[in-house]
Amino acid sequence: MIDIAQLQKEDIGKWVLYEDGCVKQEKGRIKSWNDKYIFVVYKCAGEWHRFQDFTSAATSPEDLRFTTLDEVLTT
Repeated sequence: MIDIAQLQKEDIGKWVLYEDGCVKQEKGRIKSWNDKYIFVVYKCAGEWHRFQDFTSAATSPEDLRFTTLDEVLTT
């Protein structure tokens, strides 16, 4: 789980992993957030350096955890 209240500007672009217990894990990058959701880019045609140009999905912070690029590349 990611605590929205602890997010800072430097967290934009960090890698996260979506896990809800029922669906396969999905990797993405944080684009923005509000007081209820974290907006994550999950699909960007492999152009991760341009992730902010792509549509994000509102995601419950309870279903997200931070991950590393190394873990992203091996999953």
